[in-house]
Amino acid sequence: MSEPSKGTILATVVRRSGPHLVEATLVPAVLFYVCLVAVGLGAAYVAVLGWAYAAVVRRIVRRDPVPPILVLSVVGITMRTVVAVVSRSSFVYFLQPVLGSVAMGGVFLVSIALGRPLIATLAGEFWPITPEAHARPGVLRLFRRLTLLWAGVNLASAALTMGLLLWLPLGPFLAMKQVCGLGLTAAAVVLTVSMALRTARREGLCAGPLPVPLPIPVVAETIVAVSC
Repeated sequence: MSEPSKGTILATVVRRSGPHLVEATLVPAVLFYVCLVAVGLGAAYVAVLGWAYAAVVRRIVRRDPVPPILVLSVVGITMRTVVAVVSRSSFVYFLQPVLGSVAMGGVFLVSIALGRPLIATLAGEFWPITPEAHARPGVLRLFRRLTLLWAGVNLASAALTMGLLLWLPLGPFLAMKQVCGLGLTAAAVVLTVSMALRTARREGLCAGPLPVPLPIPVVAETIVAVSC
């Protein structure tokens, strides 16, 4: 079996996660902005909430599996909307994902402190890894480093979103948040693939199924946490 290239792996990431990310982040962001400008804040809440539930219903009607990230997105958007309506504050609506990102970053860091890096737990679900490969010291180091990386991504996303929320009007905030959030996550994905591929080559694991822990749902959840 030929050695996979970084481009091939990145293409796999895009193919697996791209449609879900568009559905869960970009479309809701556009809907929110258009409804906010055309009608008002209440309509923007309803549009995003309606889109999220429609995505679930569409899959149920077609008897397609409902991705866990979509369920998380629906639950999160519902809670955000209820809290924002009760508090009558759009600031609170966008503050909640910031807190979620901080919590997620904390979970990654705690998993390292406990000696059970979260990426090591997730890796086998997203890429085939043999128990022998999983137990190699080099692979274990990779899991720790990637867990630390994604802790940093979540915390950086939270800090970035909070800064934009405090300094920009709502319209520009929505646009900049999407651009910066996607850019940060894309850079982290590229770094994840690079680190994993380098480890696989060093460990002589590229001839078989590549043990690259591509945390696709983690990526998606990170973006959803800072999205509309």
